[in-house]
Amino acid sequence: MHSAERDRIILNLLEEQRFVSFRELSQKLSASAATLRRDLERLQDAGKLKRVRGGAQVGEDAELAGFHLQGVPFHENVGRNRAAKEAIGKAAAALCKPGEAVIIDGGSTTLQMCPHLEPLRLQVLTNSLHIVSALLQQPNTGVSIPGGVVFREQNIVLDPFVDATTRTFHASRMFLGSAAVTRYGLMQSDIILVQAERKLLNLADELIALVDSSKFAASAAHQLCDLSRVHTLITDDGIDTASAKMIEEHGVSLITVSP
Repeated sequence: MHSAERDRIILNLLEEQRFVSFRELSQKLSASAATLRRDLERLQDAGKLKRVRGGAQVGEDAELAGFHLQGVPFHENVGRNRAAKEAIGKAAAALCKPGEAVIIDGGSTTLQMCPHLEPLRLQVLTNSLHIVSALLQQPNTGVSIPGGVVFREQNIVLDPFVDATTRTFHASRMFLGSAAVTRYGLMQSDIILVQAERKLLNLADELIALVDSSKFAASAAHQLCDLSRVHTLITDDGIDTASAKMIEEHGVSLITVSP
């Protein structure tokens, strides 16, 4: 197959999926690993894509801006299981220590931490404009945001690549949600979201997952991280026995709260 034809197939896959794995390219193009590496390097040099761990994805902010995230939009999700999310957010805030640096990932459950943070004088890195808005009302809370593109469905800033802000930030813990929790780990519905969140995971010593019990019956396509990577998971007391056992078998500290 000529290189121009391989390029066309690669770019078509990216247009459809936004991310394509090295394994998928190998299967579809029947090309050697060395040939695929050269193809991806050439297309990256031309600004057509960005090489990332395990494959390639769209590379320019202008291209990212034209996409929409998969999953439930924030304005629809924020009211679901509201009482449980408020209790989970309060319990998560109680894990923070005065003056420490934390990452609060965007989400309708992590947002519920904000009313309880003002006395703690935290330094917060967040990709959520909703969380930024809530924390701006707290003069003693420092707020940083990563660079990237605003995705309106979730009102978050995402960039799967490295930027100056995240290179210098280190957090004692990161608080995050997920679209689903399964035996495969914390799951998300969108690969761009996964790539951006994985960048933030590496900046924190501990991961604290905030998920209401409905997430154990949900499904999502993309693995964010293994359960063994999670230090603590906070959920409501609607969690079923099998799910609780699964969490604990992976060495995760489980906290349940009552709405």
